[in-house]
Amino acid sequence: MKENVVEFLRRTILKIPLCEMKTILEAWDFLSEDRLQTINLKQRKEFLAQEVILLCEDKCASLDDVALLDIVYTQFHREQKLWSVFQMSNQAGENVDLFDMEQFQSSFKRILQRALKNVTVSFRVYEKNSVWIRVAWGTQHLEPNQYKPTFVVYYPQTPYAFISSCYLKNTVPLLHQALKVASKHHEIVQLELRSRHLDSLKAIVFREYNQTFENYNSTIPLAEGSLGLEMSLDSRITHENTEEKVRIHQVTQETFGAYPQPQLEFAQYKLETKFKSGIGGGLLADRKEPFRCLVKFSSPHLLEALKSLVPAGIADAPLSPLLTCIPSKKMNYFKIRDK
Repeated sequence: MKENVVEFLRRTILKIPLCEMKTILEAWDFLSEDRLQTINLKQRKEFLAQEVILLCEDKCASLDDVALLDIVYTQFHREQKLWSVFQMSNQAGENVDLFDMEQFQSSFKRILQRALKNVTVSFRVYEKNSVWIRVAWGTQHLEPNQYKPTFVVYYPQTPYAFISSCYLKNTVPLLHQALKVASKHHEIVQLELRSRHLDSLKAIVFREYNQTFENYNSTIPLAEGSLGLEMSLDSRITHENTEEKVRIHQVTQETFGAYPQPQLEFAQYKLETKFKSGIGGGLLADRKEPFRCLVKFSSPHLLEALKSLVPAGIADAPLSPLLTCIPSKKMNYFKIRDK
């Protein structure tokens, strides 16, 4: 193996947690089961990496083989990336052709390599319904940097793709062009939706979170136990505010549903407003530039946190649509301006 391939493999092995080493190497499917059985998983990771390198040298592992291992690692640790959602579209009335995986990969790779001399592109079909693409960028004079790749997750015959951050901003248009042409679309736009939880982004754009909308004034019979109001058999004990708790429970269920929420870490709101006053004159009234402020809500699980605000008595029901519309609008970045 070339020296750069050996170093790339060594650094990839070193970042894999020992508890996941066997699982990830098996998923890589490059070394046979017999060879994997010879690896001592209880030694220091530096020595383990050398063992794997020797086994891979026997099979003449290539740069693309190691890139596939990096894809497998990233699939296991996808939350380490910040993912942005992109939506593609065709011209009105245009039919989408049947998807051909080989043609897609060939077209995607060809577009990038024609535009940029030094670039490596690797693919891995995942669970038969998505293709993971790893792009390592170089320049016309420098070899691709294998340690700062861009990842693309595309779901064939859908308009959606999820892209991790590109550290070279000038490569973004090229990446979009390759994705658009290879998937046979005419336009691609970035949605205002980002998160480290790729599966939650997928659930939002494909509406896989089983949201059901109820009439706000509908009456939903509820068992007292579902409200946390375990009634005592002693009839002398009464519970105050039962009707209000029923209303809060009903509004919360109608707004968020009874299912687990998609996991997002933040929602950001940019506000622009101008000073309004019935009193003429004054410095603020003469100000031409709007006032700007940024409000950011963050939590390890933002939507579940919002869902718990009203039942916890922290907020009044119903919550503002600006907070509850995140899944339906497919956004967690908002710009609010005066009308």
